[in-house]
Amino acid sequence: MIVRVILAMHDAGLQKRLAKALSRPGLLVESLVEKGHAWDNVLRRNGDVIVISQSLIPEPIEGSVYLLNQLPDTPTTVVVSESDSPDEHARLLAASCDTVLYAGLPERRLIDAIEATIETRQQLLRHDLGGRRVVSKPQLSDFVSESTTMRMFMQLVERVVPSNSSLMILGETGVGKERLARAIHAESPRSSGPFVAVNCAALPEQLLESELFGHEEGSFTGATRSRRGAFEMADGGTIFLDEIGELPLHLQAKLLRVLQDYEVRPVGSEKAFEVDVRVMAASNRDLTAEMDQGRFRRDLYYRLGVVTLTVPPLRERREDIPALVQDYIDYLRPKIGREVYTIREGALTALCNYDWPGNVRELLNIVERAMLLCEGDEITVDSLPAGVQETGSASPEAQLVPDQAPAAWKALTLGQVMENILPRVEKAYLQMILEETAGKVGEAAKRAGIHQRGLYNKMRTYGLRKEDFRQGGQA
Repeated sequence: MIVRVILAMHDAGLQKRLAKALSRPGLLVESLVEKGHAWDNVLRRNGDVIVISQSLIPEPIEGSVYLLNQLPDTPTTVVVSESDSPDEHARLLAASCDTVLYAGLPERRLIDAIEATIETRQQLLRHDLGGRRVVSKPQLSDFVSESTTMRMFMQLVERVVPSNSSLMILGETGVGKERLARAIHAESPRSSGPFVAVNCAALPEQLLESELFGHEEGSFTGATRSRRGAFEMADGGTIFLDEIGELPLHLQAKLLRVLQDYEVRPVGSEKAFEVDVRVMAASNRDLTAEMDQGRFRRDLYYRLGVVTLTVPPLRERREDIPALVQDYIDYLRPKIGREVYTIREGALTALCNYDWPGNVRELLNIVERAMLLCEGDEITVDSLPAGVQETGSASPEAQLVPDQAPAAWKALTLGQVMENILPRVEKAYLQMILEETAGKVGEAAKRAGIHQRGLYNKMRTYGLRKEDFRQGGQA
């Protein structure tokens, strides 16, 4: 956990000696040197502890200290007074200064007092982080499974929990990549530190660099004050970079340097500082294809993917669906205020037969919807979406192209029926071709009569990975 200390002292020599004495790993000490603008500069900085000479604080003192206490980081304020008057010190404390020190104290005592204030601030930050974690703390036991595939996957996960190595978590949208990352962090030696998540696809490119690495005041238009980045906030803990495949190439290069040196340089700053973080990244893209097409750096991929975890999609572990459904019912009941306790067998069969393109996230949404719409204390087939109801009487394979037109088609146009059937036919065909070619995309594209890039795009759409077909195809 990095603590920022701002020094704004009337005595330049004392300020220099304090900066030297306080400098150590885990502390970022910034000395403000422009005396005429020191107060304005303090108000524009990010600081956990502000050490400032009384003579640099504008009168009235009460209003100025109030401004300090209203800064985004709610800093701890240490005022160094040139006066040794008890009455003056009492006035400063009454103005809500956290600590008042006499400038005439022996320098060692002055440093020790500031160190004690910094330690108190560190303890406060740790307490705040701990309080936030109590709200929701995912655990690896949340991923207990009846599926052989998932059990084997979790055995691998358990082996990487204690390490500090970077992790790449792959999988389709909705499989729970961030929840898995949070669970790994919560049971790792870094659990007492922060977990900071950044979605690389959710921010404009011009803001993403600042979000990751922070920026200094005036580094770009609108940067009216300095800002901490996600890497700094994650110091001592874990940073989770979701949708890493969306990161622009120039930021991939900067991220690679951070992973190599564990030093962060904020936008507009000439100085870098060390961070102690474990990096986890996630993507639902085929990063191998992205590398082949020059959109993702190979060196960054190998640096991030010291261990790669590919979360199995829900359709490959259907035996987990009954337990997941019951868990979701129990979880959602107090949240939505519906006295729903079970699910009928027919409805559960429909859920087990459904293909789940949205994975566990879609399952949770459908269970919540069904609980809101069902009339009694159990979920029935009628409370499920129409697309799920259609799978209740047959397996997904039988529903691919049914022998007889389902009754649900009566309310649809021919175009709507084709939109429902064609994706399933296309996906089944691609799976067959990839299995036959052992995941060789070039050969599969020739057999399918389409361009290799077009096949990659379709594979991404249906969550198909060439690696999943290599062993089966060669056996």
